[in-house]
Amino acid sequence: MAAGILPSATAFLSDAPKLTTKTALNSLSLSTNFRQKTVSNGGRTRCMKTWNPISNKKFETLSYLPPLSDESIAKEIDYMISKGWIPSLEFDEVGYVSRQNSRMPGYYDGRYWTLWKLPMFGCADSSQVLREIEECKRTYPSAYIRCLAFDNQKQVQCMAFLIQKPSQA
Repeated sequence: MAAGILPSATAFLSDAPKLTTKTALNSLSLSTNFRQKTVSNGGRTRCMKTWNPISNKKFETLSYLPPLSDESIAKEIDYMISKGWIPSLEFDEVGYVSRQNSRMPGYYDGRYWTLWKLPMFGCADSSQVLREIEECKRTYPSAYIRCLAFDNQKQVQCMAFLIQKPSQA
């Protein structure tokens, strides 16, 4: 039985095309050209640097971007208002979940940020929210500040983004 398998395997290998020196050189130059045109993890690849996770906490969805300008914040808030969501501001000194008193599951120490005033029900213009942001920044210059959007129909938070990170962060 084994003798019957070997001849067919040898016949298959004997039918394979033989590489000559000329075809080997052509395939080598083709692969070199191909390597120069494609992206790889090699040293010649120049890509955008990714977010640095070392000593750099990640906050919300847009935290990998540079700080947002007032115009960008206004556009985000206009989007919230166009969806019928309610903008709200929160601030926190730490800015991320910190478990200082207990490591037990379900213990909510440091998970919630402090609400800046009440949510802005009936807000129709982003300039109203920008005024509140500036007031919050003046009052708490060394705090993390974020803007949230709540959907009052579904009773859920729909969107959140960081507005201010303290300079020492």
